Amino acid sequence: MKFKHTVLVLLLLVLVSTGCKKFLSQVPDDRLTIEETFRNRSTAEKFLASVYSYIPREWSQRFVGNSNSGPWTGASDEAEYLWGFVASNDINIGSWDAGSWFTQVFWRDFYRGIRSASIFIDNIDKVTVDINDEQKRRYKAEARALRAMYYFYLTRIYGPVVLMGNNVIPVDVPASSINLPRNSMDECVEFIVSELDLAAKDLPTKPINDGNFARLTRGIALSFKARALLQAASPLYNGNTDYAALKNKDGKQLISQTYDEKKWQRAAAAYKAFIDEFVPGVYTLYRKNDASGNYSPFISLRDVMLDPWNQEVIFGRPDDENARNYEVTPYHNGYASEVRGSGGLGATQRQVDAFFMANGRSITDPASGYVASGTSPFQAPDDNQNRDIFNQWVNREPRFYVNITYDNRKWLNTNSGEVITRLYFKGNSGKGTSNDYCPTGYVVRKGAKLTDWRNGQGVQVQYRLANLYLDYIEALNEYDPANSDILKYLNMIRDRAGIPGYGPGGLDIPAGKDAMRAAIWRERQVELCFENVRYFDTRRWKIAEQTDNGPAMGLNIDGTLPDFYNQKPFETRVFNKRHYFFPIPEQDINNNPQLVQNTGW
Repeated sequence: MKFKHTVLVLLLLVLVSTGCKKFLSQVPDDRLTIEETFRNRSTAEKFLASVYSYIPREWSQRFVGNSNSGPWTGASDEAEYLWGFVASNDINIGSWDAGSWFTQVFWRDFYRGIRSASIFIDNIDKVTVDINDEQKRRYKAEARALRAMYYFYLTRIYGPVVLMGNNVIPVDVPASSINLPRNSMDECVEFIVSELDLAAKDLPTKPINDGNFARLTRGIALSFKARALLQAASPLYNGNTDYAALKNKDGKQLISQTYDEKKWQRAAAAYKAFIDEFVPGVYTLYRKNDASGNYSPFISLRDVMLDPWNQEVIFGRPDDENARNYEVTPYHNGYASEVRGSGGLGATQRQVDAFFMANGRSITDPASGYVASGTSPFQAPDDNQNRDIFNQWVNREPRFYVNITYDNRKWLNTNSGEVITRLYFKGNSGKGTSNDYCPTGYVVRKGAKLTDWRNGQGVQVQYRLANLYLDYIEALNEYDPANSDILKYLNMIRDRAGIPGYGPGGLDIPAGKDAMRAAIWRERQVELCFENVRYFDTRRWKIAEQTDNGPAMGLNIDGTLPDFYNQKPFETRVFNKRHYFFPIPEQDINNNPQLVQNTGW
């Protein structure tokens, strides 16, 4: 499918907000009036493009806040950024509060997007030039879905938020009409779900042409509906007594204190409805053969992130940036510029250890064949010869080789000749060679381009079918653990990954709800690594106090071989209960007497 990038033109420019009232009263001098904007189709479409512009560009996380990109990869237990200015590093060491700049950008910008969407919804029917009723309905549905999506993003960052309703609040209303309290989490979820259901009715099943792959579809809307319901069913939001004191000033409870298993059932039903409607006709797991015509798990899992708008991608954004490409390309001192990046996004030892062996077993399983010391000759799936490799990295599953660049690994771009990555002290990509190096000894490889890293064109995959399958079976296991779909879809993920499934001819089936939950969580950790999923998983499961707290381990990047292979902490991380949610920005708390702060901040 031909990929085209449509520049998003931002017409609604709102100056920096210092509170709810000031935000709503901004009327920049350089924007078109509402009447002019909604006079014809061209200017209305540009306004809609501005509503789209608030969708996060999540592969730009070195610059948090840039196009709503978040700190989610580096602030999870799977990765670490080298540079001190990256916001995730402040989060990891607990050096942040309600006044930190990055706590403000998402609150500010998603509400800007929400307001822009509401303006569009209220005014698109006024357009009479070069537009028909079907186009108006579709455009309105896109704006409605975007608004609901922005609320979803807000709730997973801040918890319960303020619902602004369906109408645009005029700029000249009294402060009492603007200073609104937070809605409960259940109210937020109901609004998101109802709006996405309404929008889905008027959205196309597939993009209407090759130039519209980045536009919202019915599948995108309904996938966000299911995700909102999964989030609401999770322990962080469902009967979480840690937030018993989180109430509005009138005593209204913001997070339910009573666990409700039916929330899992409702989420599972939404995912099942999605699968029944869209699979395999619209979406399917991406599978690709090698040059000999044989199915290749390695190529499939590598290229699902590289092949633009392939059939597994439910939601993505056009990518014309090089930040992520620079971070996942090692420094490669002395080599051509097209293979010389920074390697500044490193994988943690915890994430490396999460990958299975080639036989599908965990490295802690005595039957796995895992060897913890020494080296052996081993040929990686994308190499043409054996190389002397640390035994911990030998005979791992294909997803390990897709996601991790380790020492003595052949680089994937050979346009300017063969490049071998060396990550030990003063190696070509190691510490001591340049100011750019990998902080953990393992460079994140997912999404790395097969050609010049400086060619930013591509697609940022933000949600794909494998993620949806794992969401579905997680919800299903919590209320109907005997359901056969759990094993079916879990094994589909493992089969595509080229490792044995659970059951006859494979591994023992996890016995019971708790064991299956652990298996699903582990599969998520592996399949979805570095896709901005893990950060939110550990939080909604309420396990981040264990996973994101204390020494974070990597290799000894200050050592040459063989000392480099020894593990050591690269950082002591800080996570306590208040960190499950971002704080509401203090300036908004100060300006709106109805807003209550998140617990602990």
